[in-house]
Amino acid sequence: MSGAGKIMLVGIGPGSVEHMTQRARDAIAEADVVIGYVTYIKLVADLIEGKEIIRKSMTEELDRAISALEAARAGKKVALISSGDAGVYGMAGPTYEVLFQSGWTPDDPVQVEIIPGASALNSCAALVGAPLTHDFCAISLSDLLTPWPTIARRLDAVAMADFVVALYNPKSGRRTRQIVEAQRLFLRHRRPDTPVAIVKSGYRRRQNIVFTTLDSMAEADIGMLSTVLIGNSNTFVRHGLMVTPRGYANKYDMEEGGATREGEKAGRSLSTGLLGWLETLQAEHAAGDSIETLAARHRLPADYIRDTLNEPVEAEAAASEESEA
Repeated sequence: MSGAGKIMLVGIGPGSVEHMTQRARDAIAEADVVIGYVTYIKLVADLIEGKEIIRKSMTEELDRAISALEAARAGKKVALISSGDAGVYGMAGPTYEVLFQSGWTPDDPVQVEIIPGASALNSCAALVGAPLTHDFCAISLSDLLTPWPTIARRLDAVAMADFVVALYNPKSGRRTRQIVEAQRLFLRHRRPDTPVAIVKSGYRRRQNIVFTTLDSMAEADIGMLSTVLIGNSNTFVRHGLMVTPRGYANKYDMEEGGATREGEKAGRSLSTGLLGWLETLQAEHAAGDSIETLAARHRLPADYIRDTLNEPVEAEAAASEESEA
C-alpha cells in the first residue's frame, strides 16, 4: 500500500451499534486497521470482520496512538476507537500528544479525523430522565494520571457551585476510597437527600440503573463501568425519572399556564439576573453593608464584589436595553 494513510478517532457511543453515528460506522467500514481496548473491540465485533485488529489493554493508550501513527505512515486507514466520544476522556488527546511529539502538523500527509460519539454522561442521562438540562460538569475520579489534591479541589469547587456532576471512573478493584472521598466533599455543600443516579454498563448487555441519594451513594454497587450522576439543589426524582429544572419557574408561574411572574419580562434577563443583582448589590452597599458582608452573603470573592461595585450599573443597563430593543 503506497502513500500516507489516515487516522480516524472514532467515538462509538455507549457501545450498542444502534447508538453509533452513521459516520462512525462508515469510518470503521473504511478502515484497513482497527485499534482499541479489548472491550471496545468486542463492542464493534460485528463491524470489523476481515480487518486487521490491534487489541491493547486499559493502560496502553499511548501504545494505541503509536500503533495508529505507524499504520497510517504505512498508508493504511486506521480506526482508533473509543467508547463514548474520543475527545471526552478518550483517545483524541493522547493521539495528538503522540502526533505532535513525532513532528506531525495538520499539513502532514497523514490525515486525522475526529468522529464524535455520545459520551457516557449523554447516554446515562437519557436512561434516567433529564438530569443535565441545567449547568453540569464531568470529573474523573481516576488518580492514575491526575494528583488527588487536584481532583479533590475540583470536586469541592463544583459541589459548592451547585453543578450537576457526572463522575467518570468512580471506582475500580484497587481504587475504592475515591468515591467515599468525593461523597465527603459533596456533603460539605449539598443536602444528604440530593438525588444520585448510578448507571452501570449503559445500553450494554448488563445494564443496571440505581437511584439513591448523596448520603447513601458510596454503599451502592459502583465499578469502572459505572457513571455517577449527582444532582444539584433543584434536581428531583419523580416516577422513576431524575430531572433538573431549567429554571422556567423563576420567571413563569407554571401553575398559572406559564404566565410571566410579576416583575419579570419574557425574553429579558431575570430581575435577579446580572443587572438586577448589580442594582441590589449597589443598594445593599449604600445601606451600609460592607464588602466582606456582601461577599459572604452572595458566596463570592470579596475582590470580585469590590471590582463589581466600582463598575457603573447605568452604562451596563443602557447597553443591554439597546441590544434588546
